Amino acid sequence: MRRSATGRSAPRPLIRKTALFPAISASSALIIAVSALLSPGCGKKGPPLPPLVKLPAAPADVTAARRGDTVIVELRVPNANTDNTRPANVSRVDVYGFTGSTAVSEDQVVKLGAKVGSVAVKSPRDPDQTLEPDESESDIEPLVGHGLDQGSRAQVGERLTAALLVPMQLTEAVANRDPETEETDGPLLGPFLAGVTSRAYVGVSVDTRGRNGPISKPAAVPLVPAPPAPSSPTVTYDETSITLTWEPSADPSAADLLVSHPLGVGSRALAYHVYEVAAAIAVTDAPGAGGTPSGAPETRLTSTPVADMKYTDSRITWGVTRCYAVRAVETIGGLSVESDERQAICATLADTFPPAAPKGLSGVASEGAISLIWEPNSEKDLAGYLVLRGAAPGDPLEPITPAPIQATIFNDKVAAGVRYVYAIAAVDTAGNRSGMSNGFEEAAR
Repeated sequence: MRRSATGRSAPRPLIRKTALFPAISASSALIIAVSALLSPGCGKKGPPLPPLVKLPAAPADVTAARRGDTVIVELRVPNANTDNTRPANVSRVDVYGFTGSTAVSEDQVVKLGAKVGSVAVKSPRDPDQTLEPDESESDIEPLVGHGLDQGSRAQVGERLTAALLVPMQLTEAVANRDPETEETDGPLLGPFLAGVTSRAYVGVSVDTRGRNGPISKPAAVPLVPAPPAPSSPTVTYDETSITLTWEPSADPSAADLLVSHPLGVGSRALAYHVYEVAAAIAVTDAPGAGGTPSGAPETRLTSTPVADMKYTDSRITWGVTRCYAVRAVETIGGLSVESDERQAICATLADTFPPAAPKGLSGVASEGAISLIWEPNSEKDLAGYLVLRGAAPGDPLEPITPAPIQATIFNDKVAAGVRYVYAIAAVDTAGNRSGMSNGFEEAAR
């Protein structure tokens, strides 16, 4: 205790108590201490959690097209995982096929069927380094490997041998399963085509550790006899379009094909698909054959089969060689099968079509000159106009412009008093020359 100079005890200074730190009882302190020990931010940490497993999404847009005894399965390689992160943890895509006359689920196609083929895919160096859907793709590290790019289209082909046409005999448990109670993604085909044996295909993405991801939606083709092929097309063209025409097959079995059909199946429709094929694999026996191939080895031009035996292609590009093949398409209960094609036909598009003759030629005479004017042509490939002149009526007209001119006016300096006859001809970029315009006769003053 402090004392004053008088020897008396000095008064204690006044201290104000606040409620910022209230008194803590012993029991409360014990509770806080125990809570601190149990807090995840304090004390010894537990064992590390296993990394999140990244599985690639299922292949998308799976289609199967049968042409004769060949099936082409096309799909899109995934570029994301099942949680929508990118890039996909995928190393390849496997395609499975199953032949049967009983509907099965997608997973049973994989379990009971056989692998048709595989497509290698470029993979990430570190599958755990992924981007969220809203992050920019520019931040994705380059993928490694010699496979296809993620997100690209891939094709797997299969030749239908005699063994593959035989439906698999399922066990009684599988054949009699109840789709209403079985845990599955649903039946492969619905409604099932009674009496028609089909071959179904699915795609499965496989990650970099060899684990299967989700199975794609299925695609199927009917295993009925393919329709007979139509004739090779006849190709003609003009300035605006290419026209293909063909005849149905002369195969005598074609009539029987259209009359008979499996029980339980509706009408079987026959139509046609038109394809553009590369010149390297086509037979170039059409007029003007040869030139540079255009496009991929094969591109289908008809989005849906056409019933008429005629197709118009408006892609006119002079100097380009286009080759065409036509296949008959038979549709059975929503499934289709195409015929083989006859010989593909090629034609090189040559511009042999002259522009229209100019119209409305008129003129005005002046001292030592005659001024001409005419209406412009509308052709897109117009190179210009030639001015033709004759010295007297009845004389042949000869060009007085050494090269085509762009303007639709021309001033001709001539001797006074001599009567001249004029006409105009149009010329296109291919050098085709039109007929002559109307004639105009005049003499300069």
